[in-house]
Amino acid sequence: MRPHGIALRRPVVGITPDVEAEGDVSRYVVKTAYADAVLRAGGLPLVLPLSSEASVVEAYLDRVAGVVVTGGAFDIPPEAYGQAPKEGLGPLKPGRTAFETLVLQTALRRKLPILAICGGMQLLNVVLGGELYQDLRRELPGAKEHEQRTDRTQPSHPVEVREGSTLADVLGRGQLMVNSTHHQAVSRLAPTLRVGASSPDGVVEAIESTEHPFAVGVQWHPELLLQSMPLQLGLYRALVQKARETRR
Repeated sequence: MRPHGIALRRPVVGITPDVEAEGDVSRYVVKTAYADAVLRAGGLPLVLPLSSEASVVEAYLDRVAGVVVTGGAFDIPPEAYGQAPKEGLGPLKPGRTAFETLVLQTALRRKLPILAICGGMQLLNVVLGGELYQDLRRELPGAKEHEQRTDRTQPSHPVEVREGSTLADVLGRGQLMVNSTHHQAVSRLAPTLRVGASSPDGVVEAIESTEHPFAVGVQWHPELLLQSMPLQLGLYRALVQKARETRR
């Protein structure tokens, strides 16, 4: 038990940003919800500027105890999982994807805790050898709409959290309501991953490594649900706790 009045150390958690171009000027963009969730969970968020150099990524991960790979309004290049582009493929950001691939590969090798959100979850599956539906509506018969048009701070559909999963340990097993902002999804699961949750139409909604201490991906955005569903902070709390244990 820690002495009264002494706060737990805040482990540093790296967050991958998006890049937006305005004319000839580019800028890094991170939704405040990611950093706020890390702070509320007891961590210290640190944005990781993009780099194509493996040595830079190694240096970043020398300084952090966990990683959040964020989502964004873009798709993963299909050649990354052995496919040609199909109708329905959205815009790509190859530079960001290459950087986040390096981050994931390095964090996995170092066994740093990873929380991969939405597109980050899809990339985690690809990095470990899985494949994606390039567009759910065209490739998965019976798939419901997964790009909600309503307020994304509110849930839009249920998922079923599988018993015995890491996700069940963190959020509880059974039905969980989530938001939904994606048109791609896992089609073939990577060999070292298992499904942590799925939606009623069969879409994989959460994945987790069977070989890594904490590498969890979720297809929804828990950081946007903290007001309507405080339980969702549990994912960030679990990441921060694992990060704290990593850097003891």
